[in-house]
Amino acid sequence: MIKSKKMKPGYKIENPDTIKTSILSPMDYKYRQKRDIDIEIEQPEFTSVCPMTGLPDFGCIIIRYVPDKKIIELKSLKYYLLQYRNVGIFYEHVVNRILDDLVEVLKPKQMEITGEFTARGGLITRATAVYGDGK
Repeated sequence: MIKSKKMKPGYKIENPDTIKTSILSPMDYKYRQKRDIDIEIEQPEFTSVCPMTGLPDFGCIIIRYVPDKKIIELKSLKYYLLQYRNVGIFYEHVVNRILDDLVEVLKPKQMEITGEFTARGGLITRATAVYGDGK
């Protein structure tokens, strides 16, 4: 667990425990009896904070899923993702956390979360977490 800490006067790194899933608003998927659908959502302006340095991390979060009974209302997803702006969390952890939270709320047939993060020290990082299909 990362504790909130101040890096500079007036700047505080938030703990991942501050993220609220109650902001996510699922809606009924009305075509579930007829067919599966592949949904892909991109948030190209995702930000969080490196828990080691306090420096901002930038990236694109890509959500791919096959719903069962529920789909996500996009405005609620936008506000959910905005909560990470000042949260200290590693790339590998953020994709897993988003996957866990969305799976809990939506209970999809399949879901994949990919984070494509911009270069830091010359390294570009892509992390993917998957739910469903026996994984």
